[in-house]
Amino acid sequence: MLRVGATRELKRPSAAAQIARDGDVIEIDPGIYDSDAAVWRQHRLTIRGVGGRAHLRADGANAEGKAIWVIKGNHTTIESVEFSGAKVEDQNGAGIRLEGLGLTVRDCYFHDNENSILTNANQASDVLVEHSEFAHNGFGDGQSHNLYIGNVRSLTLRFSYVHHAIVGHNVKSRALKNYVTYNRIMDENDGRSSYAIEFPDGGLSFVIGNVIQHGPAAETPTVVSYGAEGLKHPLNELYFVNNTVVNDRPAGGRFLFVRDGTDAARIVNNVFSGLGEVLSGPGELRNSMIAAKTDFVDPAGFDYRLKAGAAAIGRGVDPGSAHGFRLRPTAEYVHNAQKRARSSSGKLDAGALGYRDEH
Repeated sequence: MLRVGATRELKRPSAAAQIARDGDVIEIDPGIYDSDAAVWRQHRLTIRGVGGRAHLRADGANAEGKAIWVIKGNHTTIESVEFSGAKVEDQNGAGIRLEGLGLTVRDCYFHDNENSILTNANQASDVLVEHSEFAHNGFGDGQSHNLYIGNVRSLTLRFSYVHHAIVGHNVKSRALKNYVTYNRIMDENDGRSSYAIEFPDGGLSFVIGNVIQHGPAAETPTVVSYGAEGLKHPLNELYFVNNTVVNDRPAGGRFLFVRDGTDAARIVNNVFSGLGEVLSGPGELRNSMIAAKTDFVDPAGFDYRLKAGAAAIGRGVDPGSAHGFRLRPTAEYVHNAQKRARSSSGKLDAGALGYRDEH
């Protein structure tokens, strides 16, 4: 094990990156590590903050003109680290640039970077992100995003808070398979994202149990987009189940765009609120509903839990399964970037957040 901190022999994460060996655990004390960037070449590393998050504040530093951390090794796990201020010459600076195979990110915070996580294309690579926050990432040109996953084998994004992308998308993934479950993805009052979620190349995509909000200043009228750049994967199916989607754009728009030619699009048990066409393109719309803001506990505060008497209570149907993946939600998002179990018995409520009588 390697330990990093102001009172340690290794003062900065970059020093650990130079001497680490395959399989090492690197523990970083909490605090701010200014102007420190690193390339991690070793395989099977676990790099984690201990006792609180370690804050990698770029302040002009970068590795290889790409990122605060460039990950070249395979199967890396990063936990409890904060990344901010990544800026590079090509305006595509990331907190983490993944060039190796496989990445797990847990309890991390990415903010005020040109990108948070940016991955190379590798169809043998799986990316898992959970219990993390992404805020105010993007250069502002629409080509950089809060979270941008390239053409990898799979993305799993769960129990995370993704908000206030700067002009780009809050979540963009070109992965062959996408599991986007139980997240809070929002612009809130002043965010200027383009899409809340985009799968530009299609793929097998499960979007389940998310709380999604398109803000009044959003750059595009579409909230969630599937296949806008063409259906480029062997299997192109969208399963959009038990989400709560709010469009606060005054001019309305469309909640979902699905490209013609998509193999299947199953849209079940969702709650949509605000102005706009629910679906543009092909798809099976089943048991989704339009809700008034008054059905939510505190819509002004982006608390979209159902109030007593809301029409969505008990209105869900069994969404079944697809490709061995059960579509009925088993959890729900709890702010901030946490989770709780959702009942698997009895009547299912529509939307991302089941009704709970708190009295």
